[in-house]
This record gives sequence, structure tokens and C-alpha cells, in this order.
Amino acid sequence: MTSINNPAQGDTPIVEGAVARLTAQTVGPVLLPGDEGYDVECESYNLAIPQQPKLVVGAANAADVQAALRFAATQNLPVAVLATGHNALSSAGALLITTRRMDAVTIDAEARTARVEAGVRWHQVVEAAAKHGLAPVNGAAPTVGAVGYTLGGGLSPIGRTFGFASDHVHLIEVVTADGELRTVNATDEPELFWALRGGKGNFGVVTALEFALFPVSRIYGGGLFFSGEQASEVLKTWGRWTAGLPDEMNSSVALLQLPPIPEVPEPLRGRLVVHVRIAYVGPAEEGERLVAPLRAIGPTLIDSVADMPYSEVASIHADPTSPIPIVDRSALLREFTPELVDTIIAKAGPGSDSPLTILDIRRLGGALDRRPEPTNAVDLGDAAFSFYAVAIGAPDQAAAFKEFLTGVVDAIAPWSTGGRFVNFLGDSDATAEGIAATYPPQSLKRLVEAKRSYDPTNMFRVNHNIAPSSNG
Repeated sequence: MTSINNPAQGDTPIVEGAVARLTAQTVGPVLLPGDEGYDVECESYNLAIPQQPKLVVGAANAADVQAALRFAATQNLPVAVLATGHNALSSAGALLITTRRMDAVTIDAEARTARVEAGVRWHQVVEAAAKHGLAPVNGAAPTVGAVGYTLGGGLSPIGRTFGFASDHVHLIEVVTADGELRTVNATDEPELFWALRGGKGNFGVVTALEFALFPVSRIYGGGLFFSGEQASEVLKTWGRWTAGLPDEMNSSVALLQLPPIPEVPEPLRGRLVVHVRIAYVGPAEEGERLVAPLRAIGPTLIDSVADMPYSEVASIHADPTSPIPIVDRSALLREFTPELVDTIIAKAGPGSDSPLTILDIRRLGGALDRRPEPTNAVDLGDAAFSFYAVAIGAPDQAAAFKEFLTGVVDAIAPWSTGGRFVNFLGDSDATAEGIAATYPPQSLKRLVEAKRSYDPTNMFRVNHNIAPSSNG
């Protein structure tokens, strides 16, 4: 029996006959490097981290996932999972499971719940729920995977109103490292249920989620775009304005350096702008009154804030939907002061020659803070704002981008809690130190114990890894 081995893909050879047997057990494709369709199957949103696994399985159902994990165990391969790849790390040397074929969405309008399979993207859920006057606690970007986002907590454009997406999960179907398909909830395997919601992909491959929907059909939302020259005034005004906001008002602000391409509206094209995002879950008249102090800053390049159907929520952030090469860093902030704004402007404002495409700050608080005794592993501590910065460019620019981003994160450290939010962790934070900054010590200890129980060999380590060891 021959074996297949590519040194670039890792040192452990895969036995050819084993691949043939796996192929016979799965509905979806099983592909090796060089096979027709391999490159397409491995396509990911973040082009800066190409996916080059030793083997890829395009799972069509939960049984395919089970077969893939049992194969990985016999071949001693780590396992990576790819739905959209917004938060993916390198899968070199691993078995990669892609889940895009598992894309069913089921809405129970009477119960106000949704069931989504592993490859579902948020726009599918938003559109399906909107037909019933309902809304999920979805991500800002329409092409983000619903499952990965929710397993990391899920910070929604309406999060201040409804909390984290993970808080509203009722049931999870997951295949663990032993190849068993489990259905877990608050009463059936509650410790695994707790760990999955916040622990991301460390404990298994989630094949489906069930979660609550909310009776929201319209919001007062959109964006105010100001010239970059107004950045200091806009950021300082926005910071003061966010104090004491009702839970119904959700907002964030971003410095955007947009490229000079036709897809960008002409007033914003090829220039630095400030984008204030609004999502008010309430009457348009009250939303307009609340937003008035922001409009009073001065003339806008674009003002799209208006009453809108919730099905158009993705237009608020208007995140890129096509694959792009991303280098990113993040932080959590205790406060948003004028001195912090001055630091941000010096690093990324007018005349700074910043390479950043996006510098995003989101107001936390509201229902994100007023949660019951934690029922999952998501915990942002005393953070009042999130900070997320992105540089987009060619692969040979990545090292320079990382150096610049490190400088930005270091510069804002006096205002940082020192914590991290797992959904915003880039590959630079895929370290033991990064994980230790993401969870409080008692939560991390509990996550490590769950890891020992459900993945003692650390099969699921191609991620921001929680290792099954005492040091986490």
C-alpha cells in the first residue's frame, strides 16, 4: 500500500488506501493537494492566510463530519474547520473540513427560533427571519458564518439591545473528537454547552445551532460619513454622546481609508473618512432626536440614517463581502477619552500615513453588560468599548502591517483593559498569552477542564487554542 506525503503539508504521511475509504464514506468531496477542485474547496475570506491543508473534506452533512474526524484520529492529524474563513488560521498540515454545503435555515415563527446548519451565512438568516417580522442577533457583515460568529460570542449591530448572540442559543449539535454526534443544551451535557458558547471551535465541529429570534422588523439605522479632517471632532463628540445612551441605541465609529475604486461611493472614494454607524431599535422619531447631536457636528459627505427594514441591516456597516487579504489586531477599552482620541488621530488620522483601511470602535454596555450569572464562556470584563484595526494589502506587506498594528495597540494600552474578544483575535494573538487575555482565570480553568474531557489529544488546535493542559 502506498502513502501520500507532501513535505510542505506536514511530515506524517497519509495512507492512500485510507483516503479511498474515507472518500467512499462521505457524500461531499475528499481532496488532496493537486486534485481538481482542491484550491476552490480551500478558498477563504482572508486571502492573507491561504488554506493549504494536507487533506480537505467538503462536508455535506453531519455524517461526513463524523467520518472526517474518525479518519483524522487514525492518521493523527489536527483538524481545522472552514465555513467562510473570516477568522481562520493556517490549516497547513491539517485535515480541513469545509462546511459551506451545510446551508439549511429553518425558521419557527411561532416559537421565534431559527435552526441553522454549519455553513450558513448571516444574510440567509436575516432574510429568512424577516419574512416573519423577526430578527436574529446577527453579525455586521452579511457573509460572516452564523455558527463561528455565535460560538465566539457574537457582537451584533443590535447587541446593546439584546446582548451577545451566544446568550440566545438554545441547542447545539456538535461532533466531538471521538466522532460522536451530540445534541447539547442547558440540561444535556451542560458543561460542553457552556464551553462551546465562547470557546469557538476548541471542542468539536458544530453542525447546527438553534437560537432565539426577536420581533424586530424595522430599525432607524444607517451611517453618517464625515471628512477625515473632522476626525478629532467627530470622535470626541461621539465619545461624549455615547454616555447614557438607552439600550435601544447601538452605535460604532470607524476611520476608513477607502480605495479609489468604482464600488466605493464617489464622495468617499480614495480618501480618509469617519463613519458613524447607527442602529436604533425603536421609533424613527425618537432615533432622529437621539442622533441630532451627531448631525450637528457639521456637513456630512453622506447621511444614510433613516427608517429601514431590518433586512437591510448589513448596509449600516457596509463591510466588504468579497475575499480580501487582512491583517488585524484588537483590544478592549475601559473608556473613550479625548486623550485616547488624540492618540488615535496621531496614529491613524489625517497626515499620519497610516496603512490601516479600517479602525473600528464599538460602544458596548447595555444588554451586553446586564447579563444573568454567566451561562456561557463569553466575558468582556469591564470593557466599555471594543477596538479593532485592519490593514488590507498584498502578502509582502503583512510584516510591515503587523509591526504598525502592534504600535497602535501599544499606544492605546493606557486605556485598554488588557482583555481580548475572541471573535476579533487575529493570527498574531493565536498564542497562549492571547488566550489568557481573552478569558478570566476561572473561566479559562473551566474551559481547559472541558477540553480535557472532550478533546484530550487537542485534535482541534488549528484555532486560538485552549490546550488540554494546566497552563491553558
